[in-house]
Amino acid sequence: MTGPASSPAPPERAAHPPTALVWDDLLATYGFGDSHPMNPRRLAVTLSLIRALGLVGDARRPILAPRPATTDELLLVHSRELVQAVERVSRPGADLTSGLPWGLGTEDTPIVENMDAMARQVVGGTLVAAQAVMEGRVRRAFNPAGGLHHARRAEAAGFCVYNDLAVAIRWIQQHYGARVMYVDYDAHHGDGVQQIFYSDPDVLTLSLHESGTYLFPGTGYVDELGDGDGYGYAANVPLDAHTEDDSFLAAVRELVPMLAHAFGPDVIVLQNGCDAHVLDPLTHLRATTRLFEETVRIVGDVADAMCGGRLIATGGGGYAAYTVVPRAWTLVWATLCGDTPPDELPQEWLQQARLESGEDVPATLRDAPGAFPPSPRRADVELANVRTVASLKRKILPLLTGWGLAF
Repeated sequence: MTGPASSPAPPERAAHPPTALVWDDLLATYGFGDSHPMNPRRLAVTLSLIRALGLVGDARRPILAPRPATTDELLLVHSRELVQAVERVSRPGADLTSGLPWGLGTEDTPIVENMDAMARQVVGGTLVAAQAVMEGRVRRAFNPAGGLHHARRAEAAGFCVYNDLAVAIRWIQQHYGARVMYVDYDAHHGDGVQQIFYSDPDVLTLSLHESGTYLFPGTGYVDELGDGDGYGYAANVPLDAHTEDDSFLAAVRELVPMLAHAFGPDVIVLQNGCDAHVLDPLTHLRATTRLFEETVRIVGDVADAMCGGRLIATGGGGYAAYTVVPRAWTLVWATLCGDTPPDELPQEWLQQARLESGEDVPATLRDAPGAFPPSPRRADVELANVRTVASLKRKILPLLTGWGLAF
């Protein structure tokens, strides 16, 4: 297969091409109450660490302001009924049970004040990132508030009201006719993005996640390969519980370059959920901060080789709001920028984070090798993951060959 007739021109090359951070304090309002796992403070604390390390705000690392997504933009992927339901339950005095048919008002996605406005701001942030990259104003852009990959066409789910990733991908298709590769290594399967593009041969989705046997949403198996014209354009790696860095990264290194070279993307969208970390309270993958730094580097190298460096990154899951999220997403941001920040965290930031959280926040940006004991199941888990990757390759390689490639 070939790309579109008029692919977007690559950004101007420079010694240090600019990478944009999308931020406004409004983005830190995306949350569902004090008892909910998705603590919006994780975003504000992350930005304070990025600033404390001096990693943002100059010509090479500008800050872009988000904006609310319009209704027409939401309707690129969502049903009008879902959008109207979100608007309706967001009004004062609304019947909160009226949103249940659209996944609103559940334990995972409860209704909160200004729900529609806060969700539109996140979607708009990822759209701003996409526009900046596709126009060539920056080579890469990062919206840490984005990554809400569970929202489906007509249903909110899994803490996600609207699907900012899917809206941005469809916007890119609409305005540039571009082929988009979507890579997701959140601990949870990127089911909403997969569902929305399941029949679309111009969007390749790759999700590496904890097996649905153990974790929400219970999907993302290797036999989920797409449908109709999109058959062969969905790839899933359900990792065994207790997967650690080496096994996870082996799958990333083996599959991301192979699929990218087969598909030929014009741009890559990367979801950087950090809930695969060993300290995350909701998952069981036992990764360290090394996973996030190295995955971004791998995907960034592929973007440089395949699509002029165009890379749009978001946050995602991550529920250790002080001990993991700020460090993981600071590493994501620094790696996107090509920076290698010092490992020791600023004392003022560290003291404030410990005081606010009441937790023993690690004093270093990266987890030290051997900081966490190895899983007693390591050998069995690594073998299971090797078999899973091999199974996916057996299923998808004939389809890749059908794309006119020889292996």
